Amino acid sequence: MDLVLFLADVDAQPWADLQHAYGSAADVPRHLRALAGESEAAASEAISELYSSILHQGSVYEATARAVPYLARLAGAGYRTEDLLALLGGIAEGGADDGDGDAAACRTAVVGELALILTTVDAEDPGLRRAAVWAAAMTGAAERVLPVLHRRWKTETDPLVRAELLGAMAHLDPSGTAGAATAAIGADEPGEVRIAALLACVDGGLPWGPAHHGEMLSLLPVNGLVEDRLDLERNEPLQYVVEALLLRDTDADRDAAYTLLDAALRSADPDAREEALWAAETACLLSRSAPERLSGAAQALIADPADAPPAYSLLAKLGVRAAAAAPRLARIAMGEGDPADRALEVLVCVDPGRAAPLLARDLGRRPRALGAACGFPYAGVAGASFAYDPELLDAIRDRLAAADGPAADETVRLVSLLGAWGSRASAALPELWAVLPACPTAVPEALVAICPPEHRETTAELLTAAARTGPVEGRLAAATAVRELTGETGPLRAAVAERLTPGDPAVREAARLAAGLGPEAVALVPALRSALSGRAGGRNIPQMDADVEIAAALWRITGDPEEAVPVLAGVLAETEPVWLSWTSGRAARAAARIGGAARPLVPALECLLTEPMQVPSAVLALHAIAPESLDGPRTAALLLDAAERDADAETALEALAVLGPAALTEEGRRRLTALAEQDRRVRAAGLGPGMSPADERLREQAREVARMPVTA
Repeated sequence: MDLVLFLADVDAQPWADLQHAYGSAADVPRHLRALAGESEAAASEAISELYSSILHQGSVYEATARAVPYLARLAGAGYRTEDLLALLGGIAEGGADDGDGDAAACRTAVVGELALILTTVDAEDPGLRRAAVWAAAMTGAAERVLPVLHRRWKTETDPLVRAELLGAMAHLDPSGTAGAATAAIGADEPGEVRIAALLACVDGGLPWGPAHHGEMLSLLPVNGLVEDRLDLERNEPLQYVVEALLLRDTDADRDAAYTLLDAALRSADPDAREEALWAAETACLLSRSAPERLSGAAQALIADPADAPPAYSLLAKLGVRAAAAAPRLARIAMGEGDPADRALEVLVCVDPGRAAPLLARDLGRRPRALGAACGFPYAGVAGASFAYDPELLDAIRDRLAAADGPAADETVRLVSLLGAWGSRASAALPELWAVLPACPTAVPEALVAICPPEHRETTAELLTAAARTGPVEGRLAAATAVRELTGETGPLRAAVAERLTPGDPAVREAARLAAGLGPEAVALVPALRSALSGRAGGRNIPQMDADVEIAAALWRITGDPEEAVPVLAGVLAETEPVWLSWTSGRAARAAARIGGAARPLVPALECLLTEPMQVPSAVLALHAIAPESLDGPRTAALLLDAAERDADAETALEALAVLGPAALTEEGRRRLTALAEQDRRVRAAGLGPGMSPADERLREQAREVARMPVTA
């Protein structure tokens, strides 16, 4: 390659007019020059920069496709060939096989370099062969690539290259590679090839039988066998196999997955147990039966105190199903310092009744456990609170009253626990009165929850003063509490008026509270109008959310849709539907409350039916405004699509209930029943132990809709 001509060609391209992850691609020529330079450090930095800009976290851009021929020419000339082949493979992986966008252009560009890539499959250096095999597979060009890979498989002796070949063939032809994968299991092959064979068997859809089970257990721990592979999707093989089997969603595959996990969790090798813990956590995210199926190994997970901390995350997800581990957790929790706090944090999830007195004993030194207690429910019961305990109540009162009392965050947590206990925590009323000035946003709600009738007058006086002259950030909460205790709305009207200012961070909340006052808040209408952002087309999401609440308040207060409907129309007309899904949903719900008078919004609401996240709220709105515009079975199918994807699934099920069972076809009723009864979770994303209860609530909601009787 003539380097001078090459660089001249690079410089002739309009890089500054092309885009990558960070905007203009004007820096790409500099990186290409560095790759062809003499400095190894500069070339390494250039590779890193290109991964960051033209292949950012797997995403490709218009500049990416333009760069592909130059990357290939450098690779062909011997400049960082292995690195550049891997980069080309990553670009192909991030591309697409159809369409006319950037992703399709990138895949096409790499396919155009297949001659170079396939030639390198026979390179002398095994690293080059591995990179070439992976890059060739990522192009998806099976007809051209598979014959070359099959030929190489017959003669290749390097373990890592053989593993890459097997993975590449499985990627391009999963079922057709199953035979070769099966032959490699138990054969005289290195571990790297045997684990690749197991993964290929899973990808090929083969049943997971005793031979696969035994082979996987014999190879554990397995992460080290794939650490040099270019296929990052399968860089944790045990987790990958468990996930793949559970996603098949059959009894046989679930049995295979949990039998494998149970054995791996009981392995004598700590590294194998660590891999099994992560695989088991993945199972908890995917499978409703996971806590029950994994409970048998719970006690074994912390048989050795040194093994306990790595198992904590899984035990928390198992919740009460891990009760067998509670005694050992309690013993650790009775110790000192962070180890005790971490154990108690898990015990809160596993056995809250046992955890409560231990938390009371060292309340000020157990921040993790206190945080877990405030994050209840973990048992899957909506509205449940952490176990009430008289000792813990006394400890909270002492902590709040201490001269060196808790910091603000801890105070909020303590107050939230008291509020969750309701009247059982009424003895703490003096302590809540005392911390009201220091914790003005959280205390008012707790006071309403625990205040006995004989103390309502005194409490209301304190809250009224807080609503008028207390910290500004707490006045809305204090005034709301006054209304709930006494029915008096004057303090709330004054506090709302104070926050109805454009740009005030509380304007949305103030508008919501004004709406709750209804016609009684008519004096607030001018302030509501003034608080509208008034910048349709140039608003940010908080401004649009506030405008939606203001529009809803104007309607609730005046009953006149003339002001509210145009505001909602402006929000619904905004672009970028992915980023505005929740805002559009709020606007649709506000339109639903207006009802038939919001008919001008029907075309905009119908446009939302193309985006799963927006379908549920749009259907609720259309049903309230123009029910004749909805085709029942078609609409129910859209809602089921949204629920199955966990795209605002709660609202989707709510909308199905509004449509009524008559809208469900036989297939629709089958899908709804599956949502409720299938093992695979609908809500499969979330933080910590709270994810499982969220899915259980969704499951019960689906059951309620499915139980609705079909009337003639």
